[in-house]
Amino acid sequence: MGSATREALATSRAALSVPGSTTDLATGESLFGAGRVIGSSSQLLSALGDASADAAAKVTLVRAVFGASVTPRALDLLAAAVAERWSSHDDLLAGIEELGLRASALSVSTETSIEGELFSFGKTVSSDAELELALASKLGKIDAKAALVEKLLAGKVSGQTLAIVRHLVQQPRGRRIGELLRQAASVVADQAGTSIATITSASVLTHAQLDRLRKSLQERHGRALTINQVVDPALVGGVRVQIGDLVIDGSIATRLADLRLQLAS
Repeated sequence: MGSATREALATSRAALSVPGSTTDLATGESLFGAGRVIGSSSQLLSALGDASADAAAKVTLVRAVFGASVTPRALDLLAAAVAERWSSHDDLLAGIEELGLRASALSVSTETSIEGELFSFGKTVSSDAELELALASKLGKIDAKAALVEKLLAGKVSGQTLAIVRHLVQQPRGRRIGELLRQAASVVADQAGTSIATITSASVLTHAQLDRLRKSLQERHGRALTINQVVDPALVGGVRVQIGDLVIDGSIATRLADLRLQLAS
């Protein structure tokens, strides 16, 4: 990520916290839709992503294009995003998507875990090769993918999760479905002030074991954690923990592999 994009992201995120503003699901959906429109038009993307172009002119353009099709709140957030300098056109699209994710997270009730719903759907997809292909194939029609997501998730997850997944399959930007869901969950968790810890073990851990792990990891990480548990018998025993790019591998399988390498050297 370039320095221009880091600064643009920071400013765009700050726009979400403007006092007196209300962010609802329609705001998130509007941002997702606008991002897809911009991404589908090379001319519009080039104009809005031009780092050398006048910021006021880009804001005027985005208000003219989207003024009648997005919510007022989403329009203000779009204007804040395009007024910034981004390191690349794809970074601008990623920034608009992140605003949509964060807006969706802000609109959810405290009883709903978007991260948990995204994780559960990711497990479902990864365990079904046919479903994964249907959602990820470059040959598949975008409308068909959105309809499939609607059929699978409508009424079973929150409106926020449905909107997020529907957007992701329509604008993957070269990313695999599993990566899409993990990245989205990470952004949603960050908006809530937490990080996601994926704990992989050979068998299902008890609630007490998970609580102890959570407390230990939170003390080490310095932040609240949302725990996702994955069972992989190939680990034999022990656990592997991943928090963002940090991986703590205490599995027996890895220890045995390390031992074999030491004996072979």
